[in-house]
Amino acid sequence: MKVYLDDAATTPIAKEVLDEMLPYLTEHFGNPSSIHGFGRKPKSAVEKARKIVAQFLNASTGEVFFTSCGTESNNMILKNAVHYLGVKRIITSPTEHDCVLNTSKALEREIEVVFLAVDEKGYPDMQQLEQLLAGDSKKTLVSLMHANNEIGTMINLEEVSTICVRYGALFHSDMVQTLAYHRVDVQQTKVHFLSGSAHKFHGPKGVGFIYINSDVAGVEPYLHGGGQERNMRGGTENVAGIAALGKALEIAEKEFEATKEHISGLREYMKGRIEAECPSVVFNGDVERGFYKILSVSMPESPRSEMMLMNLDIAGIAASGGSACSSGSEKGSHVLEAIRADESRKTIRFSFSKYNTKEEVDYAVETLKKLL
Repeated sequence: MKVYLDDAATTPIAKEVLDEMLPYLTEHFGNPSSIHGFGRKPKSAVEKARKIVAQFLNASTGEVFFTSCGTESNNMILKNAVHYLGVKRIITSPTEHDCVLNTSKALEREIEVVFLAVDEKGYPDMQQLEQLLAGDSKKTLVSLMHANNEIGTMINLEEVSTICVRYGALFHSDMVQTLAYHRVDVQQTKVHFLSGSAHKFHGPKGVGFIYINSDVAGVEPYLHGGGQERNMRGGTENVAGIAALGKALEIAEKEFEATKEHISGLREYMKGRIEAECPSVVFNGDVERGFYKILSVSMPESPRSEMMLMNLDIAGIAASGGSACSSGSEKGSHVLEAIRADESRKTIRFSFSKYNTKEEVDYAVETLKKLL
């Protein structure tokens, strides 16, 4: 039996999304910047996808720009905020995705970077955030991810937004994990920047987007080139990928409640079965209020624990030890280090999609039980 439980790393592309994508790799191959008929159809596809993203966020189409991925979007936000918007300080957390952490550390040569304290569940210290903003008026960008990609702990977007508005700080949220699984209304919750990536919600890899609030003036292109993306991102657009992103988000909107109920139910079912069958296992993060796609479990130290992921893989079960983006690193998880997790225990992240079943969860739990 083959069971894929690593949807926080990437999701399988939906058939309807692939069907939407293929014509732009075949008959509709024109450059969207061309004014002739071969270019108009691709251009229309790009703008259709932009409208879908804007509607999902309750934003205007002029606030949505397509990129190659979440990492590019996050780099664009942080670096351009410093280089063009006069930001002198970034406040973030030590549990952010590597693309935010490493970009922030690179910018330490130019500006001040502050990492908020996090508690044992991974929540950034909101009191510290407010004290920092109240105590220093220098222009600040607050960058906090919506849901942690390793342990699933979620910030309260409204709370962070309110604090940032109160002190005039810019607010960026990496929503790569939660976009399409969590509703956000940028008219109700003031976010200056947010980022998303298609492959997290059954679209293809290699395409993402950035939302830039229209109140933010002075952002320059991250990639200089032609006038694509309204002069904000040079380079010929990935039309097939953009069309697919739009279709994937359109499906996510249509199936939102059903998908949430299904995935939440699977996560709760797996949690209950692990508690009953594997009492030595504990959970990382806030397992009660965390992101419903992710279940991070901590295994007791044993001769088998070092090989747990490999043994699961041999049994046909795909899971991960944390972020796929840093799986080749010899260093342990920076997220688990930040929440002061027991280093002697090994962590496995299970993450789910609408395609998973209870039968797959049963097989995974039974296999885990045997390995323990």
